[in-house]
Amino acid sequence: MHKEELIKLHDLMSEVKDYFEEANDTEFDDYENLEVGPVDIHESKSEHKHAIFVLGQEMAESMADDEYSDRGRISARMEELADKNDD
Repeated sequence: MHKEELIKLHDLMSEVKDYFEEANDTEFDDYENLEVGPVDIHESKSEHKHAIFVLGQEMAESMADDEYSDRGRISARMEELADKNDD
């Protein structure tokens, strides 16, 4: 994926995050601690990719019934991808 495409995906996921925060009173602390938002176009492609994985992991975690549900497994996979991308 090109950097511009990742930034667009990051932007869309950020909008979904905003909805979760308003509708479910959900917090995305790990994502917020990264301090990499979709408007930070000066950040590297890998930084945006990592932020997408962290955000995806927190979204899936917030929807998971338990760690063995489909959403729970998605959360675990996103966490693996975020860790792998962070290296």
